[in-house]
Amino acid sequence: VLVEGLQRVRIEEFVETEPCFRVQVEEIAEIEEEGPEIEALIRTVQDQFAEYVKLSRKVPSEVIVAINSINEPGRLADTISAQLVVAVEKKQALLEIPSVRERLEELVLLLGSEMEILQLEKKIHVRVRKQLEKNQKEYYLREQMRAIQKELGEKDAIATEVEEFKERIEKAKLPKHVREQALHELGRLEKMPPMAAEAVVVRTYLDWLVSLPWSKETRDRLDIAVAEDILDEDHYGLEKVKERILEFLAVRHLTKKMKGPILCLVGPPGVGKTSLARSIARALGRKFVRFSLGGVRDEAEIRGHRRTYIGAMPGKVIQALKQAGSRNPVMLLDEIDKMSMDFRGDPASALLEVLDPEQNSNFGDHYMEVTFDLSNVFFITTANVIHNIPRPLLDRMEVIQLPGYTEEEKLEIAKRHLWGKQVAANGLKEDQIIISDKAIQKIIAQYTREAGVRNLERELGAMCRKVAKEIVQGEEPPIRVNVNSIEKLLGSPRFLRTVSEGESKVGVATGLAYTQVGGDILSIEATVMPGKGQLIITGQLGDVMRESAQASLSYVRSRAAQLGIPVDFYEKHDIHIHVPEGAIPKDGPSAGITMTTALVSALTGRPVLGEVAMTGEITLRGRILPIGGVKEKVLAAHRAGIKRVLLPEENEKDLEDIPANVRKKIEIELVDHMDLVLEKALLAPIPGAGVDVDDSGDIESEASMPFLPPGFEQRSQQQWVGNS
Repeated sequence: VLVEGLQRVRIEEFVETEPCFRVQVEEIAEIEEEGPEIEALIRTVQDQFAEYVKLSRKVPSEVIVAINSINEPGRLADTISAQLVVAVEKKQALLEIPSVRERLEELVLLLGSEMEILQLEKKIHVRVRKQLEKNQKEYYLREQMRAIQKELGEKDAIATEVEEFKERIEKAKLPKHVREQALHELGRLEKMPPMAAEAVVVRTYLDWLVSLPWSKETRDRLDIAVAEDILDEDHYGLEKVKERILEFLAVRHLTKKMKGPILCLVGPPGVGKTSLARSIARALGRKFVRFSLGGVRDEAEIRGHRRTYIGAMPGKVIQALKQAGSRNPVMLLDEIDKMSMDFRGDPASALLEVLDPEQNSNFGDHYMEVTFDLSNVFFITTANVIHNIPRPLLDRMEVIQLPGYTEEEKLEIAKRHLWGKQVAANGLKEDQIIISDKAIQKIIAQYTREAGVRNLERELGAMCRKVAKEIVQGEEPPIRVNVNSIEKLLGSPRFLRTVSEGESKVGVATGLAYTQVGGDILSIEATVMPGKGQLIITGQLGDVMRESAQASLSYVRSRAAQLGIPVDFYEKHDIHIHVPEGAIPKDGPSAGITMTTALVSALTGRPVLGEVAMTGEITLRGRILPIGGVKEKVLAAHRAGIKRVLLPEENEKDLEDIPANVRKKIEIELVDHMDLVLEKALLAPIPGAGVDVDDSGDIESEASMPFLPPGFEQRSQQQWVGNS
């Protein structure tokens, strides 16, 4: 079908659309112009179009003759527009211009831009063609060179490389299945062209295969006394971990065939988990390698990528073994609780094979395609919290808790390890700066708030830098640092220690909390006001802590008569429980007895002893359940100046973890029921408290006491103090 355009029109209305378009149109008159400018535009367009045809292979050259024979400017512009290989939108824009002069001007611009693009295309084609010719020439010359070397009896580069790999395979003492795989890949490499992409992949794979320590291992230092000295030299305290390492050495001394243990060191930041792993390697006389699992979310990070992928590499475990150069290193998997998962797989599941003594003797890396024996590796993992580690993975590890240090332990660590290290790191000598024990204690108490010693080391370093500056400016050493000069060097104290006021208050009880940086004391406030029985809970508390508050209130309601509280108090009063420092999220069940004590105090008007802190989970029957983090919580109470601590009776087993010097300074009382807590925590005994609890958990009581009016505590506080 041939179609000829007759007239420019503008569509005004669609009359019909089926079976074909019928429209009402308005004719557009073409604005014709004459003169030298039009003639110049015609010649320019014709010249540009001729150049365009030469550059473009899509327009036949015969068209130029037809174009040059057109004398009408408008028809010339339309004909050239039709021949251009451009977007329809650009042609439509030219069609809509009624003025011939404007149309020619627009066509000149369009032809100019198209020719620039065509010239760039031509340059690219020329460059690509030259590169192809160069590659073909190089290939031809290499083939000639190989033929000449063959005639002369000389070896080419590939043959030389193959010989080198054969020597390395012989020296590596590979297991039988690995040797067969290596020779198979070497045969493939020998037959490949040197510049083939696959040759690079095979070459890299062979290099990994012969570089791994298949038969190299270090001899363990089995002298327990020497190992113990090394551990004590590097770390103060941490007796449980040291004992476990010495046990391993003792068993290793008695039996040569023993699978490497898998330890998981759990503790807050800065307590020395990573440095302890390094010290274990030194004590055993083994190589040490470490890699972090924090943020790892791809299973291939552990097991490697398959060789079919571009840039494939073995996983972190195989890379660490190559770095160690030994098949029995101490391998530290840092931050195992910081792993995550996504669509690429679950790295925690991949670690199940690595950390399972029954499976890791045949660990298969996707890249290596041969198994490696990991049973001789001493694996150590570290974590800040245990609940983020998947249960199947946790089940394969021996968990050792590293609690926070006491202030006395921090003082010893600072004196033995941190101080000398920072003095040397800042260019000082030990006789140029002298620090007192009390000064270090002040830094620990008022400039750091942590379970470990990382910030303590930072503050000691800052102080050494200040002293170094003074010495350079002319101060005569030695410079003595005491309690009074700390603020001059480090500024105002950053932390005002949370100290128990010791003042007995109504509705305020002191609890104990456990955080990732150690323990802390927690003040819980309760107040009662006229209302309709609403329970208000504030302080940014989590779901578990909110449920503890509900359980506390239910217990108090069920025991209202025995506690001397009107049974209908809940209908006429609103209760507000608040935990200060509302910007900090809080959660956990261990504040149950503290909330209950604060509630009873607020409802009876009886003060809570200010020198008592408590922790424990409460049931609706008043039983007190065990909690975690006992050592950290008691240490926090010790730092805050608390004299007595109430702990669940079932936590008696945890008391041995508390340092002896702390146990001497704090009276620790074990409680198994809420009545006993109220008896010990309130200034006056609650009627009905301290009675026997029957097997069902119901409390038998004969006495009850009326609800005490506000202000009663001021009138009889002295009597209560005497009674308590």
